[in-house]
Amino acid sequence: MKVPLEGDTSAAVVHAPQQASRDALNVCDLLIVGGGTGGVAAAIAAARYGIKVCLIEETDWLGGQFTAQGVSALDEHEHIENFGGTASYYEFRDRIRGHYRGMTQNPARSGEFNSGRCWVSRLAFEPKVAVRVVGDMLDQARKSGRLTVLFRTKAFAVIRDGDRIKSVSCLNWDTRQTATFEPRFVIDATELGDFLALAEVEHVVGAESISETGEPSGHPRGHQEDCVQSYTYTFALERRPATENNIIAKPDQYERNRSRQPYSLEIDVHGGEIYAEESGRLQYSLFRQMPGTKGSLWTYRRLIDAAQFAAFPHDITMFNWPGNDYRDGNLLTLQPREIAAALQRAKLVSLGFLYWLQTEAPVGNGAAGAPELRLRKDVMDTSDGLSKFPYIRESRRIRALQTVLEQDVSAKFVHGIRAAHFVDAVGIGWYPIDIHRSSSPEEVGMSARTKPFQIPLGALIPRNTSNLIAGGKNIGTTHITNGCYRLHPVEWNVGEAAGHLCAYAVTHGDSPRNIRDDPQRLRSFQKGLLEAGIPIVWRTDVGVTHSRFAAAQLEYMAHPEKFRDRL
Repeated sequence: MKVPLEGDTSAAVVHAPQQASRDALNVCDLLIVGGGTGGVAAAIAAARYGIKVCLIEETDWLGGQFTAQGVSALDEHEHIENFGGTASYYEFRDRIRGHYRGMTQNPARSGEFNSGRCWVSRLAFEPKVAVRVVGDMLDQARKSGRLTVLFRTKAFAVIRDGDRIKSVSCLNWDTRQTATFEPRFVIDATELGDFLALAEVEHVVGAESISETGEPSGHPRGHQEDCVQSYTYTFALERRPATENNIIAKPDQYERNRSRQPYSLEIDVHGGEIYAEESGRLQYSLFRQMPGTKGSLWTYRRLIDAAQFAAFPHDITMFNWPGNDYRDGNLLTLQPREIAAALQRAKLVSLGFLYWLQTEAPVGNGAAGAPELRLRKDVMDTSDGLSKFPYIRESRRIRALQTVLEQDVSAKFVHGIRAAHFVDAVGIGWYPIDIHRSSSPEEVGMSARTKPFQIPLGALIPRNTSNLIAGGKNIGTTHITNGCYRLHPVEWNVGEAAGHLCAYAVTHGDSPRNIRDDPQRLRSFQKGLLEAGIPIVWRTDVGVTHSRFAAAQLEYMAHPEKFRDRL
């Protein structure tokens, strides 16, 4: 959050002390490191058990993808309104809709109300609204003392005792105060899997080779550490009257970035994996719907459709597009000063894309540029108008008890209407394998349709650390399958399952590995998930609010062969 747009980036680098003060010692049942999408869901789940939970977050907003990363037009799937999310995820969505439904000029409207009427998603919103909703969902636990949240706080030191994490030392970015936690369990829900490296948890970075995983699309020439998906600083624009001129100052390195990205409204589509387009080069327009597309770039991730509201005089749209993806510099392998410099360059790429939209983007009838577009800095709550944290697509990943492979989920290799069945499932998801390329010439760059898939419990449990659980994009996937497990509802489900797992282990005096490996313990844990409204198999005919939800899910788990032909 302190990385400047120009000049020396070293001011954003904080030197941690050699050790934390033991005066600020916090003994807790569960420490959640990272308050993003998975971390928030984990906190909501675990606090309901009545255990003592501490959550640390390095930005000043909880929510991750939803909020600090600005991706508030949700990446979901076609069944989401009726099935495919957890009860708490639906509560989050309903609270968002409730906020905007109270503002709409058509108050009788219900169901799939979408404040932005964007075509990428059935639900879009301003990030700050999600910040309030997440806060409200955690409010009771915080007031009761079951949950403590520390903002602008990052872990900087870990003490291990064999295969256990004994203590975690943390630093507040702003006050430089330190605190030490002695937790029974830790969930790593950091955006980049930072805690895995800090705690010496065995993990993977980059793209695996065919020889490592047996994946048909794995890299043929060995493990490629720099093949990590690009990340993006998102921003929001308001479409003002055409007579206005809101062009920003031309960002540094603009010409270089314009040609390298390149800044364009034309993209490659590989088999219609995401939006059912035709394969090949697809041309979009800023404001008009072009042949073969589902809409304009403006309506792609529109957060506010002003036609629905008296309170909003103009549309507001968020931009997350290949044009502002940053591909140069793998944050997972850089040192702190290098990271700060890379983030500055990434910010300039995004602002350059904005400048291009205002001055050069084709807008129809031979015209170029839309100077009326105004950067809405207040939407992201930052001085530069960019998201507080870049949108992270890929992190370090644990070497897990179970690693989900391409052949488990890809429609090319899975025969039937569902992906591979996992008996230890703790959730579900569905999204195509969507890999945003890095700059590495060795990038596999593949994309593919998938079948509706499960989240195996074994993918949350690392091999060499007994009291740490993965709670975000750091689960046991590969570079390829991370491309479909990284989206909003899946990360939420992963975090929620992680929170339940740690709380269950605390209250039962058990270990995550025992819960997973013992059939009786596993089934008991899965029943608890079902009671909490977390589906573990794909049965779209019985949603999470149905009186037979748990029974229907267990019926499938007992006899999956009966449901091969119906989703």
